[in-house]
Amino acid sequence: MKKKVLISLIIIVLVILLFPRRNALNDGGTIEYKAVVYKVSKVHRYKIDGKYNNNFENGIIIEVFGKEIYNNVK
Repeated sequence: MKKKVLISLIIIVLVILLFPRRNALNDGGTIEYKAVVYKVSKVHRYKIDGKYNNNFENGIIIEVFGKEIYNNVK
């Protein structure tokens, strides 16, 4: 009985920590997936280069515990 309760509690905690929430930003099309432990951003935003061109920055940013571990935004 105690073992089943412990396993159920662990599963509930993992779902809360790892299940992401989707958030669309108004910067050209960036979408963020946020959970308590990590954040993944699919970046598609206007590139600020001072020339008024229709250029976009594209890529993925991955953060775990608030530390950026991957960034290929160009």
